[in-house]
This record gives sequence, C-alpha cells and structure tokens, in this order.
Amino acid sequence: MKQLVVSGVLVALLSGCSTVGGFLRKGPAPSDVVTGETIPIAAEVETAALAPATAAPPPPPAARTVEALDTTTPEQRAAAVAPAQSPSKALGKTVVSLGSPTEPGLWMKTPLVKDEAQGRVTNPANGKSSLVTLLPLDGPSTAGSRMSLPALRLIGASLTDLTEVQVALEG
Repeated sequence: MKQLVVSGVLVALLSGCSTVGGFLRKGPAPSDVVTGETIPIAAEVETAALAPATAAPPPPPAARTVEALDTTTPEQRAAAVAPAQSPSKALGKTVVSLGSPTEPGLWMKTPLVKDEAQGRVTNPANGKSSLVTLLPLDGPSTAGSRMSLPALRLIGASLTDLTEVQVALEG
C-alpha cells in the first residue's frame, strides 16, 4: 500500500512540472501572443548582414553534423581561401572559439572592428587563411572572438579548442 501511495504522489508531482514554466516565464503566455506578426529568425538576420561572398543559407533544422551545418558552397570555400587581391591592413591578433554553428556563412564576431567589414583571418599555426565578414562584438580589443563553423574549418582550426588568429581588413 505504501508503494502505491508514493507512486501516486510522484505521478501527481511530475504531472505538475509542465505548469512550472508558466510561473517562471517572463512575457506573454503562448495564448497571449498576437498572431499574424512575424519575428525574423536569428539566422535570417545574420545572413542579411553578411556580404554576398561570405553569406550562406541557414542549415536545415535537423542538421546535427559538421557537414550538414556548413552550408557554404565549394565555390565559396575556394574563393574564401584564395589569396587576397589587394593589400590588407592588419588589425591584430585575437583568440577565437566556435560561434553559433547554426548561423550560416563565413564570419567572425570580434571587438577588433566597430563596423561590419570584409576581412581575412589567418591561422599562424598552419598559414591557412579565409575571407570572412568581420562583425563588431562588444568588449575590449583584448577580448576573444567567435568564428563561424565554416570559417574555422577553412583555416584548419579545431572546433573545440581556442585558436589564436591574425585578423586583417581586406582591400
């Protein structure tokens, strides 16, 4: 009998867990949301901000592998690793980590720039470089940066480690 009572109490407690989120949620309940309005998805906003040479479509929602998350084309990757056509202006070094793997394209969010710009990131460990869109990131210039999954792959950097890179403005 004691087991039956304990089981009943546990079931009652667990069934109430789904309503706990309603007490902790900030903002309107799902039933209070106005229909007909659309909010842009983060990936769409990021794609719109990227230059055409470094932009890519968002990965499919079911993407779970590196290959599925990297939606850059072979042509884009070839163009990104091609040597710079004109001299570049060095911005400095920064330590990068993997940014959001669901944000498509070749980009780096860094405090080394104040405005969006085309740039080149070089991995001094192996000499590989990639064209990227440099996006401003709040913080001191000595703070770290975040880089897209495709860009990290192109420069031969680990997706799980911190890598020091050289950053330059392109052109």
